[in-house]
Amino acid sequence: MANAADFIATEQRLGAHNYKPLDVVLSRGEGVHVWDVDGKQYLDCLSAYSAVNQGHCHPKIFEAMVEQAKRITLTSRAFHNDQLAGFYEDIARLTGSHKVLPMNSGAEAVESAIKAVRKWGYEQKGVEENQAEIIVFSNNFHGRTIGVVGFSTDPVARGGFGPFAPGFRVVKFGDITAFEQAITRNTVAVLIEPIQGEAGVIIPPAGYLKRMRALCTEHNITLILDEIQSGLGRTGKMLAEEHEEIEADVTLVGKALSGGFYPVSAVLSNTEVLGVLQPGQHGSTFGGNPLACAIARAALDVLVSEGMIENSAEQGSYFKAGLEDIRSNAVKEIRGRGLMLAVELQPEAGGAKKYCEALKDRGILAKDTHEHSIRIAPPLVITRDQVDWALERFQDVLTNLH
Repeated sequence: MANAADFIATEQRLGAHNYKPLDVVLSRGEGVHVWDVDGKQYLDCLSAYSAVNQGHCHPKIFEAMVEQAKRITLTSRAFHNDQLAGFYEDIARLTGSHKVLPMNSGAEAVESAIKAVRKWGYEQKGVEENQAEIIVFSNNFHGRTIGVVGFSTDPVARGGFGPFAPGFRVVKFGDITAFEQAITRNTVAVLIEPIQGEAGVIIPPAGYLKRMRALCTEHNITLILDEIQSGLGRTGKMLAEEHEEIEADVTLVGKALSGGFYPVSAVLSNTEVLGVLQPGQHGSTFGGNPLACAIARAALDVLVSEGMIENSAEQGSYFKAGLEDIRSNAVKEIRGRGLMLAVELQPEAGGAKKYCEALKDRGILAKDTHEHSIRIAPPLVITRDQVDWALERFQDVLTNLH
């Protein structure tokens, strides 16, 4: 019978080495917990990069998936299906959207939005053909496609993959003056994460997004918020934009839209932007398929009906305060909103990876990012007792390992 070492060795031998995971092989999950092939239990503090907000294997989402899989799974968009309209109604009601474009992965939603706002710029704003510009930000993360990595500022993400598509202008995240100076008559959109997840849960200065919203309105620019990580309850609100009391022109959601059961994403917008897409100009064989729609509808339902968003706000605030109470020379800063948290370590602490390995040994799975940060994002169903349990282990690791 294969053990953990066997599984890892086979992956190393046959798989592309584009990931470097912690040495744990998971085989089962329920709620906030996962178990490895040896039966050891862990508290999941990553939630598959916020794709499992509703907890692992949520029974109601599972039931919806099984019931739909018995009926029909894929029709393509060449035909209508009886789940798509209901999905549109559900997500539009919960997010205040007027038009929905269903896709599969988060990166696919980003690419779809880029296409739509460029076309909007030419047809509605009057930008000269092939001159459209989109403003993006330092330390951004919007996926791994060739189009997206072309405007990444991470040398690891973009190195060796050029040439890249033009049309993107990178400015410093959090600097509203730099953003305003980057606007030209060819600017059709700004693409930004309201909280930068991959960069280490970086929150912009208070009022930054509100001022950006005003400038976009003034200059007739579409504001695209990438809420693929920050949305759907992760920050204690349905969408992170609510913390700044703004509304995007285009909102991108994915990850938790399926509760971890299936790849589902969506571009949420209005008729003015998504109305520029005509039949044959954009599509996806699997986008909007009935299985995806049924799963997404259940995932959205439990998020709201079971109070997960409110729990994220409550437990996230408690978790953050508990982390801030830890006295450790290794810790530089605690950041976060809701259950989207990060511990940034001092450069001399020796890097976040060894801390994540030590947490693993104590039954917590978290992930290092940008060398010095530990990202913490448990499922939104976490309880106060489970947070207390986690804090004891963080206390132990952060105070003793350094």
